[in-house]
Amino acid sequence: MKPFTFVLMVLWGILAFYTGQVVAVHGLNLFPDFFGDMAEWAWPGQFNLDFMLMLFLSASWTLWRNGPSLIGLILTLLAFFGGAGFLLPYLTYLGWKHDGDFKAVLLGRHAKDTSV
Repeated sequence: MKPFTFVLMVLWGILAFYTGQVVAVHGLNLFPDFFGDMAEWAWPGQFNLDFMLMLFLSASWTLWRNGPSLIGLILTLLAFFGGAGFLLPYLTYLGWKHDGDFKAVLLGRHAKDTSV
């Protein structure tokens, strides 16, 4: 196992544990809190907006990497709504699939195109 893959798996494990604890205490209805904080124009809302923009970037990269196919669109939605809970295992899978070739991991279908 490559060190970066190990780090991704550890981070996903930490996130999964924390998420499980939050869901057990607060349930799954996170949207009122998430958008409610943004509506208050305070630091928690600023953090949520910043996070949502990072989700948008992750989803945009996922769509660009995979193309506008059915699987690309499904992965894009998972990236936006799943956050690191999607991205960490997805990058782990891509690392294994491409045997640690980060050019192939990051560029996907564009890896052979040198004009990118």
